[in-house]
Amino acid sequence: MLNLLMIGDVFGAPGRRCLERLLPGLRQRLDLDLVVANGENAAGGIGLTARLAQELFACGVNVITTGNHVWKHRDLRPLLESEPRLLRPANYPPGAPGRGWCLAEARGGRRVGVINLEGRVFMNPLEDPFRTADEILAGPLRRVKAVLVDMHAEASSEKLALGFHLDGRVSAVLGTHTHVPTADERILPQGTALQCDVGHTGPSLSVIGMDPAAAVARLRALRPLPFKVASGPAALNATLVTVDEATGKAAAIERISEPLG
Repeated sequence: MLNLLMIGDVFGAPGRRCLERLLPGLRQRLDLDLVVANGENAAGGIGLTARLAQELFACGVNVITTGNHVWKHRDLRPLLESEPRLLRPANYPPGAPGRGWCLAEARGGRRVGVINLEGRVFMNPLEDPFRTADEILAGPLRRVKAVLVDMHAEASSEKLALGFHLDGRVSAVLGTHTHVPTADERILPQGTALQCDVGHTGPSLSVIGMDPAAAVARLRALRPLPFKVASGPAALNATLVTVDEATGKAAAIERISEPLG
């Protein structure tokens, strides 16, 4: 069996501290074979820098996925081109820097495919994520049994639809972007684990990572007022999927919420 951990959007310095302090213990306690983390909010809550990407890898993350904020910091673009473990959504138009999938090395040299996609409902009008997933699974990952998909999307309906579309062809479809863990984890009829959103790793007393007062002010004023990362307690939110490596089908899925003491 393979134990795969998907960590929800790492938000600012509090999220990075959660990884640094909690991930080593989780690796041991959960007997993890591969760790994937969405890092697109690691730099002050918006975007990711090259330095912080290396920091996430140093914390024990094997693969970093991203989303619509991946282009925020220009210094990340060379690393997107040179580092195969750093992904941007695969359904950006041709010519976008980087790649949207990888064949990651799990513990013991075993191989796991990771695909990063971005939704289109209430988001950017990108290429079709359904067709993009089909092309990757029929092409570079066609011989890979265990495959994890990070679907970075706003609408639960779009994430659910992708899960059913890929049921039996990937091990897990796990949602990111909305930062709130959903209680809908399940294994679909053909063996794909599905959850609409893994949640975020960062400030607990927050509005999806933002300081509550700043978030309220922005929503009431309807103006781009200053963005502020919340302080106070923090937690790591993730989802653990156990996969039969012979078939690629999920055997179990479990939500993980680990407070930072």
